[in-house]
Amino acid sequence: MEANPMHPSIRRLLPLLQAPRCGAKTRSGAPCQSPAVNGKSRCRMHGGSKGSGAPKGNRNGSYRHGLFTCEAVEDRRLVRAMLSEFRASVGMIQQGQF
Repeated sequence: MEANPMHPSIRRLLPLLQAPRCGAKTRSGAPCQSPAVNGKSRCRMHGGSKGSGAPKGNRNGSYRHGLFTCEAVEDRRLVRAMLSEFRASVGMIQQGQF
């Protein structure tokens, strides 16, 4: 049997065939069947490669303002909670239940 690079032997393909699959949802809705990157759960095209994803904060090129930072979102969440408590207490006062 001669060595044909277009038809590698099963011995060389076996680790690739046994590798865990990515499983990310593709545009067709089916799970991705590409092998996952070593030590990751996704393939190189779905975020398994080193350095995938944008840097955080000012280092990100699209950073314009702090409106959607984790701190700003948490602050807005707390203000909404305080407002709902305030409205509930005002409603109780108006109904004479206080």
